[in-house]
Amino acid sequence: MQADAWSPPSVLLTVDLVILTLREGRLCILLVERGEDPFQGMLALPGGFLNHDGEEILDAAHRELSEETALTAGWVHLEQLGVYGDSGRDPRGRVVSVAHLAIAPELPEPIAGTDASDAAWIPAEAVLSGEAGLAFDHRRIATDGIEHARTKLEFSALATAFCRENFTIAELQQVYEAVWGTELDTRNFYRKVQAAKGFILPAGSGRRTTGGRPARLYRAGPTTVLFPPLIRHVPSTTEENTREAEE
Repeated sequence: MQADAWSPPSVLLTVDLVILTLREGRLCILLVERGEDPFQGMLALPGGFLNHDGEEILDAAHRELSEETALTAGWVHLEQLGVYGDSGRDPRGRVVSVAHLAIAPELPEPIAGTDASDAAWIPAEAVLSGEAGLAFDHRRIATDGIEHARTKLEFSALATAFCRENFTIAELQQVYEAVWGTELDTRNFYRKVQAAKGFILPAGSGRRTTGGRPARLYRAGPTTVLFPPLIRHVPSTTEENTREAEE
């Protein structure tokens, strides 16, 4: 008896973007308000379906990034974050998302795309805590993107992607504090940054005044992997309980 002929399942492909930047010293993520069903009126990550079956996934990510932020590849750090394909993640059918992480400094106020009613920068903590409810499985994707950025700051030079071309060590420290969500000892941070060879380099003789005496300017160095790494301190349960009791 001949087996029934097999036919491939119908699967749609989207790209979603976890776009991170610092605004007023806080880590923020770009969210859009959906202008149509499903989940009309809810917040979601920017993204969308491929334009056509010949569009490359990376090209689609760059297109969505340009539409949402007006940024091109030369001005932003963009990398693939992961693939999300749970069968029930989208009520429209089997939809697989290839999520990307995008990072750039001082991104402007966003403009909503064609299928969004509004767009805004939302503090990352509001997403992590669940205060800002997201459509689909976008809270999971956003959480993965934020944690990925936190981990990469320990072992790579990703922190410089949050900075302007020239920056002070104090401004670099603000990046780590905002992304990690913790305060750092200034002297210890300075020592660790200087010990990571090739992480940052002096940017000529220029200096910037940041509330005190002029501070030396630096630029991103040639290294992509930090050695030694800048390991973040994760508070223990005892420390967290003590801090909550003090508050």
